[in-house]
Amino acid sequence: MVDQSEKTAPLLHVKDLVTAFDTEGGQIKAVDGVSFSLQPGRTLGIVGESGCGKTVTALSIINLLPKPTADILEGEIWFEGEDLASAPIERLHDIRGERIGMIFQEPMTALNPVHRVGRQIMETLKLHRDISDADALRATISMLEKVGIPSPEVRVSEYPHQLSGGMRQRVMIAMALICDPSLVIADEPTTALDVTIQAQILELLQDMQNKLNTSVIMITHDLGVIAETCDDVLVMYAGRVAEQGSVDDVFNNPMHPYTQGLLSSIPRLNSPRKTKLPTIEGMVPSLTDMPTGCRFNNRCPYADELCVSSYPQLDGEDGFHQAACHHWRKIDAQLHSGTTS
Repeated sequence: MVDQSEKTAPLLHVKDLVTAFDTEGGQIKAVDGVSFSLQPGRTLGIVGESGCGKTVTALSIINLLPKPTADILEGEIWFEGEDLASAPIERLHDIRGERIGMIFQEPMTALNPVHRVGRQIMETLKLHRDISDADALRATISMLEKVGIPSPEVRVSEYPHQLSGGMRQRVMIAMALICDPSLVIADEPTTALDVTIQAQILELLQDMQNKLNTSVIMITHDLGVIAETCDDVLVMYAGRVAEQGSVDDVFNNPMHPYTQGLLSSIPRLNSPRKTKLPTIEGMVPSLTDMPTGCRFNNRCPYADELCVSSYPQLDGEDGFHQAACHHWRKIDAQLHSGTTS
């Protein structure tokens, strides 16, 4: 992804990332040639179905991949002028938590159940700062207050199981932000929460981002979350980027058939009752048995021999809004003329 203004260097630039897993059936590429950039202070949403490579992409950035089964085979991950893909593990330990914060999908598995939440946040702070226990405790209580936890001086001494799901997620956000990182990666941060708490958590993330000017990568399968919180979006399918661009461009002018299918499946408030939602026919291909050419060709209404024989590269008129589709011009023309295939 390229900054439309081209006035500032990207905070994060991922180039041709390939991350693979060793399995009994051989090596599979969960992420295959993914490239994108993130500008300072902006939010990038990564969206796609389960298994498309969203989380693996995020874990590759900070190299939290499950070893020894997974590893980065190719590519570059430039963060603040440093290639994390080739950085030694000791350097990554310094960056994780301090320059890059991570909010995991399920706080009950990410938080240690036998340690008080305050201690876990303080541990992150003391690992990266020369600070006394008393100052670390004060900073932790202050951060818990900032993320909206009531009576933070009491909650700091409680265990994860004593908190509600929403408060546990707020603790995860506090831990990710305690060192004022330049980048926060949020991996499905609201999946396990009810709608009301989800809205509160998303509002909190946006508020904290505005105050700290932090860049955010929001990983989700929920297009509503992307529309509400993100500036730019990366649509992934079967380990590759299908489409990328600003949220406005991608939502209002989808250039890839897969993106069109995702957007058309969203329920509309003004739809007649009993209207059947459109679906994308077929199944996502297995990582162990990828089709030749475009990986969406077995489900695509526009697919032809070219789609089967060669994989399309990202392309687009303005260089920012791009789709990996041989027929994006035809799709774009039909979209603006109001016709379909």
